[in-house]
Formats: sequence, C-alpha cells, structure tokens
Amino acid sequence: MIEVRNLVKKYGQQTAVDHLNFTVEQGKIYGFLGPNGAGKSTTMNMITGYIASTEGEVYINGHNILEEPEKAKKCIGYLPEIPPIYPEMTVWEYLSFAAELKKIPKGEREKAICNVISQTKMEDMNHRLIRNLSKGYKQRVGLAQALLGYPEIIILDEPTVGLDPKQIIEIRDLIKGLSKRHTVILSSHILSEVSAVCDYVLIIDHGKLVASDTPDNLSKLMLGSNSLELTVKGQEEDIRKALDLVEHIEDAVFHNSPIENAHEITIKTTGQEDIRENIFFALADGKCPILKMQSTNMSLEDVFLKLTDDKEEENVSSL
Repeated sequence: MIEVRNLVKKYGQQTAVDHLNFTVEQGKIYGFLGPNGAGKSTTMNMITGYIASTEGEVYINGHNILEEPEKAKKCIGYLPEIPPIYPEMTVWEYLSFAAELKKIPKGEREKAICNVISQTKMEDMNHRLIRNLSKGYKQRVGLAQALLGYPEIIILDEPTVGLDPKQIIEIRDLIKGLSKRHTVILSSHILSEVSAVCDYVLIIDHGKLVASDTPDNLSKLMLGSNSLELTVKGQEEDIRKALDLVEHIEDAVFHNSPIENAHEITIKTTGQEDIRENIFFALADGKCPILKMQSTNMSLEDVFLKLTDDKEEENVSSL
C-alpha cells in the first residue's frame, strides 16, 4: 500500500527526517509514534504530498507521490492535526465542497456524503454551521472529509487531541471501524490509545525509525524474553525439580508469598515459545498446584520511553 524509501527532509542544516524506510500493508491500523519534534508530522506531510522530500521516494499503491501526484493522492484520505474546515459553512455544504474538490462525479456526491455522515454518526448535524459544533464534532467533520471518495488509505494526525474522554472514546471507536474498509495510519501522543486501536506500531525518534512491530512483539523484544508470574503451592525443592523438566526456562526467581505454603515465582523464558501448558503439566505431575499464572510484558509506554530515552542518552553522550 505505502512504501517509504530512504526518505530525508532537511530545513537548512536541520534534518527533520533522516533516511526513513518502512512499508505499510493493506487492512491494518498503524500507530505512528514519536516525541515532539521527532518528525512524525513532517513524514505524514511528505507521504500525502503536502511537502516535498529532500531525498528519497514515497509510493502509494505503486504511484510515486511526486511523479504521479493525482493517482497517488486519490488513494489517500488525510486528516491533519487541525482539521481543514470552514466554520461559516454547514456540515453538508462543506462536505459537498470537499466532494467537488475530490472530483467525485456529481451524480454520486449525495450518496457519498450520506455514507460518510452515517459512518461518522453526524446525521443530526447536516445543516448546522460548523462554527457552532463542539470540538468532537468538528473532528468528525474533518474525518468525514477524509473518508469521502472511499480512499484505500486514511492518515490521521493526532485525531483526538484536545477532546474530552467521552469524545476520545467515540473517535477511537470510529477509527477501529475504519479498518474494515481502509488501511489506517494514526499518529498520536496517547499511547494507551495506540495500544487499544493499532495492529502495528512504528516509533520514530530524531527523524529515524527506532522500532517497527506489533505492540506485543515490541514488549517481548524489549524484555529480551517472555516473563511469567506464578503463585505455586508446595515445597521449593519440589517446584524447582518440576520446573527443571520444562524446556526454554532461562531463570526462575522465588519470592515470599502471603499465602501459606506457597511461593511467588518469576520465570523468564527463552525464545518466543509459549510454555505455559508445559509448566502446568510439569507442576501438576509434581503435585504442586498453580494458584496463579500470567504473562508480564512491558507496556507500550515502557517500550516508547526506553527507546526514546536511550536515543536521548546516545545523543548527549556523543556531544
């Protein structure tokens, strides 16, 4: 769907985006993360053709965004951080204007507008002036504009910034529903939102891609291994003998438990194998009942902070 090759953007001596490479596949929601000034919005503006790159190429469905801009842009619906809306227009007037700009055939415009209004749940707002809408509904108007023409790719830059918790939940639900028909790239500072909505995460820092994977895999990679927390009844010696029979256990650390005759155990495993079943049967054979067993991974917030903090430390140490 989208292929970014060696993308660079410089403003004088300042490098905003530094040799960025990634691919976006069809039918997924991608989270695009980074600290302020990391180059997220600049990258999105280059992907959409709003600004030109200094070096590198962006392909949208095989079309170079600079060499075939009309064909490439037809595949994209874009909602920037500040929605490009006209407050003196009604919702219907604005969407009619956007449909004309997008060259939707005249005979198809009314149906297209009705569809995006329904999709964004704005049926009661058709004839209201945009200036009189709440910020949440203004975001919906901007999102409806992005959806017009049924583009295959939807790019959303901070779509929930400034919204109250109820509005955030509503917009988040709308975004989840988009993946049924669109590929979505979502830039957000709200990491819990990305965790809840996105299938895949791209983390950028100082213009460079520092991580690219699913949220779960990023957690596992950052830990270096999977980790399990167990509460097991029995003698420590018996529990250790049972765990010694299970492959792919790197370490088992025993802690005191408030439960009588039980142990809290942290188990680190090697590789990506899920060994919970093997642990269950080994401890059952050893007559050591498991009272609790759960996986523990780093949160996306932890991963984000570790990656970007490490980069900050590298930059400071190189000065």
